[in-house]
Amino acid sequence: MFKRITKLVLFFLLLWLPHAQAAITISSVRIWPAQDYTRLTLESKQEIRYNQFMLKNPERLVIDLEQVELSGALDGLASKVGNDDPYVQRIRAAPFKPGVVRLVLDLKTEIKQQMFNLKPVAEYGHRLVLDIYPAAPVDPLLALLEKIDASQPDVTKPPELAQTPADALPPAAPNATSIPEIRERIFLVAIDAGHGGEDPGARGRSGSLEKNITLAIARKLKNLVDDTPGMRGVLIRDGDYFIPLGRRIEKARQVQADLFISIHADAYTKSHVRGSSVFALSERGATSASARWLAKKENEADLIGGMNFSVKDPYLARTLFDLSQTATIKDSLNLAKHMLGELGSINTLHGGKVEQAGFAVLKAPDIPSVLIETAFISNPTEERRLNDAGYQEKMAGAILGGIKRYYAQNPALSKQRVAQTN
Repeated sequence: MFKRITKLVLFFLLLWLPHAQAAITISSVRIWPAQDYTRLTLESKQEIRYNQFMLKNPERLVIDLEQVELSGALDGLASKVGNDDPYVQRIRAAPFKPGVVRLVLDLKTEIKQQMFNLKPVAEYGHRLVLDIYPAAPVDPLLALLEKIDASQPDVTKPPELAQTPADALPPAAPNATSIPEIRERIFLVAIDAGHGGEDPGARGRSGSLEKNITLAIARKLKNLVDDTPGMRGVLIRDGDYFIPLGRRIEKARQVQADLFISIHADAYTKSHVRGSSVFALSERGATSASARWLAKKENEADLIGGMNFSVKDPYLARTLFDLSQTATIKDSLNLAKHMLGELGSINTLHGGKVEQAGFAVLKAPDIPSVLIETAFISNPTEERRLNDAGYQEKMAGAILGGIKRYYAQNPALSKQRVAQTN
């Protein structure tokens, strides 16, 4: 009898042990490499406690995970690092001491890092996120200038002098494009492919992901814009990685874009709903309940994609609109009307008029900005079209048509300000 009671007591004591002492299993590991930054995400059913520090010569980042079990997804972490990762050479995981698993990231270069926990949201559980940035970020405007210079012929060396020794030629004027020149000669269009990385966006009935469709259309639009004399496209996202909404605005302002086009593919609970829509920012609230609902859904991208909310975002925090913002919204509405007319030539329009709501990604105070819902990915017919390369090209062409119509009515739009980012 005594033994039986003792066993029962031990059994209940085990049940009463703090849950935090149980080993945590990592259910999923994801790595998103990009030139902007590389993100490592560890997902589990419980919040992960950690310690981290850097080592030099060679560059390494060490992360100690507390009460984590070395099994399952964590075992396969090393195989997820690709050769194309610009910052991480390899990752090693091993038990360090009882109750601690140590990760060692061998780095290719000096980096800055940010690490934070995210609470469960949507289909995700607890996530521990590590973002790795270059120690010296590339200036996006200077990078754009370099690309433009590389695409221009070398006018300083005529063909008949191509074989002449360099020391026999007279001094030539530099061929490099300057920042003032690019602002005077080129109309810059910032092209934002919605969602990305941890944030897949909407899902189609056949499994299509909004983030893949928006990137495909964005790339095609950039090619068309680049082929248009006097214009140049800049991709805000050029890969499968997450960018916070405020950072998208910041990148557009850093290159002093003349327009900001955010591309999306809508979804709804009813599969028969279809059509294209164009939205602009509102300073007085949404123009319809559906526009308000959509803005709320799109603004949740930072929660799903995984933003560190301890870092304040000046654009998303804006509550007061100044005169420049009001003028920008007026220009945005004008652009949106032209865009809607062009989209109507290749697809049914969902509403037939431009809608407005508080879309966070449209809050650049000095760049006319629109958000395009190209079609409903939740509609089987439109989902098939959105996955068709030919239709994506038509969609990109319609968007370019709207840009051209807007530009034709506003020939003095190219900004004269130089290297000015607030």
